[in-house]
Amino acid sequence: MKREKISSIKKSLSALYMASLLRLSTLLCSPPRIICLELLLKLLQKGFVTMQEKGVSTLSDDSKMKIPHVLTVAGSDSGAGAGIQADIKTCAARRVYCSTVITAVTAQNTVGVQGVSNVPEDFVAEQLKSVLSDMQVDVVKTGMLPSVIIVKILCKTLRQFPVQALVVDPVMVSTSGDVLAGPSILSTFQEELLPMADIITPNLKEASALLNGIQLETVDDMRFAARLLHNMGPKNVLVKGGDLPDSSDAVDILYNGHDFYELRSARIKTRNTHGTGCSLASCIAAELAKGYPVLSAVKVAKCFVETALDYSKEIVIGNGPQGPFDHLLRLKSHSQDCHRLQPFNPSYLFLYAVTDSGMNKRWSRSIVKAVKAAIDGGATIVQLREKDAQTKDFLESAKACLKICRSHGVPLLINDRVDVAIACDADGVHVGQSDMPAHVARTLLGPEKIIGVSCKTPEQAQQAWIDGADYIGCGCVYPTNTKENNITVGLDGLKTVCVASKLPVVAIGGIGLSNARVVMEIGVPNLKGVAVVSALFDRECVLSETRKLHTMLSESTIGDTLTNF
Repeated sequence: MKREKISSIKKSLSALYMASLLRLSTLLCSPPRIICLELLLKLLQKGFVTMQEKGVSTLSDDSKMKIPHVLTVAGSDSGAGAGIQADIKTCAARRVYCSTVITAVTAQNTVGVQGVSNVPEDFVAEQLKSVLSDMQVDVVKTGMLPSVIIVKILCKTLRQFPVQALVVDPVMVSTSGDVLAGPSILSTFQEELLPMADIITPNLKEASALLNGIQLETVDDMRFAARLLHNMGPKNVLVKGGDLPDSSDAVDILYNGHDFYELRSARIKTRNTHGTGCSLASCIAAELAKGYPVLSAVKVAKCFVETALDYSKEIVIGNGPQGPFDHLLRLKSHSQDCHRLQPFNPSYLFLYAVTDSGMNKRWSRSIVKAVKAAIDGGATIVQLREKDAQTKDFLESAKACLKICRSHGVPLLINDRVDVAIACDADGVHVGQSDMPAHVARTLLGPEKIIGVSCKTPEQAQQAWIDGADYIGCGCVYPTNTKENNITVGLDGLKTVCVASKLPVVAIGGIGLSNARVVMEIGVPNLKGVAVVSALFDRECVLSETRKLHTMLSESTIGDTLTNF
């Protein structure tokens, strides 16, 4: 009975997640994206807590956990913009497992295709059987199928090993205009492959080729083509109008045999469009593997490609007319950042400045001015804790503060707001016991970011270490007005937590010039510094107060070193 109840809870949460995440994924296409990301992260956190409270495992039941799985059957692109490589990156971005069957190996770059070498048909068959007989594939997505025999092998194998859905991207001509499949394959496509497909995704040239060369120049032409292609047997047809002449929008037509759906988005002006067709189809496959219906999968996929193109429009890879785009939305921040920090160093905690929106407002200071003054005074790490700031304003301020911090080699962390940290590419986050768990934040932020956790007890310190935090903040050491109803641990409590902690510790709470030395002299080696709020930011001159505290801490550290020597 208990097992049935837990199963029911899991199903309910899964349904809630799917509906909510779909809505949020769609919203991410429209500004302000950061608001949607904030809602998404709150949903994830709420779901995690709910599952914990109901006693449902948040890790896995190894025997029952099902990972969405797409098998892509396509050619390899040596330039990694399209083909198998685009499919793998798309599925990774959509958090779906992707296995591969390689049908051809191409020599291509941003200029074009210089050569194609087909994989022997019997080895394509061996790859297909190897994956499908073992790995519980949900959806098969096809790309370049360079011979009639390979198409026939695929159809035969899919009848032997059925899957939930087949997505056919009828790759015949690359976006750059290179012919990748000859006319001899057309009849095999029409007679054998298309009738098995749950959705096909031809561009205008491919749709024209499948329909014996009819001209497609208007949206009405696209609708006509979609109806004709549907008559060949696929359950759904998506005619992509990216090359539609005289259109300011990117228009796609989806037809399911009953209804037409005209999907429009802004046309992104960029040279980096290589692999858009492969990526759209593999994203549709990924969403179908998660259980979404076709229309929802297509909408998410269109949004995904649009977002990636917009992000990548200024990236320069290769010298040709058509470059690749960044599926994971990560390349630009790394290439533009020449001051990125090294991995976390406990010495960063020495003088930890924590901002406060109320104090800055009281002294008529902006967050940016306060942070710059603290860094100029010797702060070794900065945390933005701006509870009252609007998200849009907070994000813009965080970006400006990050620029200052990076130029001085000082890490910038965001308090609680993982969404803002992701959006501005901050160096990490600091979370409390009631915030998103550290291991969830780590999953979202990646292994290179700094994560700190507030802890008052040895048990909390131990959990922070298990969850993969880099450091803990322990306090309040002394009474403070910066947080309501905050329990004071005192020097004894601080020392107890430090002794128990396997992580470096920064002390926080009521610390200033009058007591920082006493805090640092409690005699535990992993206490690496003090975090201060009021002592810096509730003062007329942040610069001078930071300098005084830095000097005092430096003298204390030197004194301790000489005593130990």
